[in-house]
Amino acid sequence: MLTSLYIKNYALIDELNVSFNNGLSIITGETGAGKSILLGGLSLVLGKRADLSQVKTADQKCVIEAVFDIANYDLKELFKTLDLDYDVQTIIRREILASGKSRAFINDTPVTLESLVSLSSYLIDIHSQQQTQQLTQDDYQFKVIDALADNKLNLQEFSKRLIDYKILQKNLEELKLSKTELIKEYDYNLFLSNELNEINLEKINLEDLETQYEELNNVEVIGEKLSSARSILNAESLGVSDQINTVKQELSKITSFGKAYESLRERITSIGIEIEDILTELDDLEDKLSSDPQELERVSNTLQIVNNLFQKHSVSEIEELKEIKNDLQLKINNTESLDETITLKEQEILKLNEKLNQFALKIHNKRKKVIPVFVSKLEAILSELGMPNAKFNVALEATEKFTKNGKDNLQFLFMANKGSSFNELKKSASGGELSRIMLAIKSILAEYIQLPSIMFDEIDTGVSGEISNKMGEIMKQMSGKMQVFTITHLPQIAAQGDSHFKVFKTDIDDITHTQLKKLNEEERIVEIAQMLGGLNITDSAMAHAKQLLN
Repeated sequence: MLTSLYIKNYALIDELNVSFNNGLSIITGETGAGKSILLGGLSLVLGKRADLSQVKTADQKCVIEAVFDIANYDLKELFKTLDLDYDVQTIIRREILASGKSRAFINDTPVTLESLVSLSSYLIDIHSQQQTQQLTQDDYQFKVIDALADNKLNLQEFSKRLIDYKILQKNLEELKLSKTELIKEYDYNLFLSNELNEINLEKINLEDLETQYEELNNVEVIGEKLSSARSILNAESLGVSDQINTVKQELSKITSFGKAYESLRERITSIGIEIEDILTELDDLEDKLSSDPQELERVSNTLQIVNNLFQKHSVSEIEELKEIKNDLQLKINNTESLDETITLKEQEILKLNEKLNQFALKIHNKRKKVIPVFVSKLEAILSELGMPNAKFNVALEATEKFTKNGKDNLQFLFMANKGSSFNELKKSASGGELSRIMLAIKSILAEYIQLPSIMFDEIDTGVSGEISNKMGEIMKQMSGKMQVFTITHLPQIAAQGDSHFKVFKTDIDDITHTQLKKLNEEERIVEIAQMLGGLNITDSAMAHAKQLLN
């Protein structure tokens, strides 16, 4: 419930701070006194876009702050979703700066207007003539019937599954659309894959292959040079091996003369040993060396294939070719299993379709069961509101198409007079009739669900006499379960309130200001007497006002 409202520097309001109680609060005032200004300020708190022209004094910021007691509203999950700190006493503040920039806060945390609207829709409902038109919209009609049918949980489960169902359908459609293209690519991918498989990439070492090619391609030169090197090292007269031995023998004769000479002899000895090893390896390499034209051709062909593949796939490493081969195999496997994937997806959709139909049937049956109760209550209230011949019908038709509301078409049909026929509500009910129908529906809803605080903005327009008494009684009855505000010009309704506020204008220093005052008992009698007889209050008007209040 709304516990207080603070407005500063907005339209004709300098500063206003008012507290509210539960029950039925009446707001009255002469035409043009500023009741719409009060509603405008409250609308800003609820997320309406700000306008710099609404600021009273341009060089000062406009502040509107509302405090709500939300203990009974079960909003902890919503606060968690909006990433806000939950507090039973929740404060919503809007600021319009002199620059024109607007800011919004929930419990002192900056929020977007989207977050503000998400929360405020649970807190207060400003019911204007414009909102009455919601009654003719499908979504609102479903909302009414489902509230009475207690379909909230069923609709939540249905909605979750419907989202999954639509995603699966989209995936299936994409699979089928891509099937033709994938099949076209299949032959080419298979060709490329086979081409890569033929050379057995796992067994190819490019460096070894290139070395092998160089050896086979230069076997004669290699043999010649190996033989020449061996001859130089092992020649009988000038061979390096013999010369090393001669140096070693000469150094051995002087090793006893110092460590330096011993070290030189050891080093030349090591060189001699290394030369012998080299000679042995030269002999081995020369013995193994042989010309093999067929192997040379095989190695050359393999290198040519690898280089062609490098060029074709724009890569330079064997590992990159392996990755391409794996990717191609994956595409081939996906294409080969595409029909199976499509079949599995279709089976999954069928199962979900069956589950959705089960929920849709539950939702439909609960709606069907509650509609006669709703129609009976509505017609009874409308009769008391001066529409004794009004007849209501709710057409509920099961369809084959899934929508966010299940599988039903639902329509409110109305017949205002005897002898006429049922027609769509928006075509058959006048503005005044729609207002009374909306009031009746709100009063019925209040029996079934926790409604937010509601502010009726002159819902009694065009109503008088006994009907206005009944409207007041209905709002009074609703206020036993929720907080109700009503802006009214009718004394019969004003007298039903638990508290009474008056909106009025004053002129100070040639500047007009709008103010709001809570009336005491005596002031309330005077206000209702003026509503009955005008500014010149008569004794009979005062007596009548007292009678209404009693």
